[in-house]
Amino acid sequence: MIVYQSTKSGFADDVLNDNVENEIYKYFKKNLNRSTSPREVVSWRNSLQYMDRVLSDPEIPGDCGITVEFQIPKTSNRIDFVLTGTGDQGQEYAVIIELKQWSEATLSTKDAVINSYVGGRIRECTHPSYQAWSYAALLEGYNQVIEADSIQLKPCAYLHNYVADDVISNAHYDEHIQKAPLFLKGDAVKLRDFIKQFVKHGDDRKIMYRIDHGNIRPSKMLADSMVGMLKGQPEFIMIDDQKVIYETALQLAGKANINQKEVLIVKGGPGTGKSVVAINLLVELTKRGLLAKYVSKNAAPRAVYESKLTGTLRKTVISNMLAGRAAI
Repeated sequence: MIVYQSTKSGFADDVLNDNVENEIYKYFKKNLNRSTSPREVVSWRNSLQYMDRVLSDPEIPGDCGITVEFQIPKTSNRIDFVLTGTGDQGQEYAVIIELKQWSEATLSTKDAVINSYVGGRIRECTHPSYQAWSYAALLEGYNQVIEADSIQLKPCAYLHNYVADDVISNAHYDEHIQKAPLFLKGDAVKLRDFIKQFVKHGDDRKIMYRIDHGNIRPSKMLADSMVGMLKGQPEFIMIDDQKVIYETALQLAGKANINQKEVLIVKGGPGTGKSVVAINLLVELTKRGLLAKYVSKNAAPRAVYESKLTGTLRKTVISNMLAGRAAI
């Protein structure tokens, strides 16, 4: 869901008139049906002034699309800033920019994790490059328009207050920075050049409109990857009644529609294979283009399956498919 949308020219006018954060807040309440903290409103004003400077280049077309706060469907995650347009050959692009006001951070030994001052205290956070890339991966995995129309997503992160050091750009994060380039204080021109590599012509907001209205279903790439995850893992092989229940569930899923819901309750004690059946169903239903999610009140089994299933897909994609009860 889009909170704020305009063209580059319209966005520049809102920033110039000191009104951009008010416009975003107005549509935030209207479109998301809730409010947000004054701190976030201030962050919009601060960060978007930096983005306006980045975009102040005549080679970035005035009618390219600007989206601020795009909520990824089926999640509570929001993408900070998206710029859309086309290349010289007509290829459609969406440049995804994760904005941070951070000025310092400390290393973590965990993959893609970094420590920074957020919400009044030091917290473990995902590295901004990983965050930007993971949001792009979720969109690619579930938005049918992106797959069908071959829209290219180009993620990056912009930390406009952060002076370069050996933490944020540490080799520990190289894998993620390569997938989503990192731009720091003083890198406005570099970010501008990154955008100009892709967006040569405007789209008058049409690309994000199509993405926002696209069908939400697993992409073929995601489905194929999930099928590959179970291969060679004997703990996911179904035996005896597990296979019978699995096929029964698939049969009911095939019959279900918006007017005819189907419910299958499977009873069994610990160790009888209920979760094995559930994980296999998650994969097969995704393969069939249906939205599926594994939900458990206990975090422990989710963590186990997450660790086993991240060989082909990245952790964020898997985590989105394994949820606690609060997520439904």
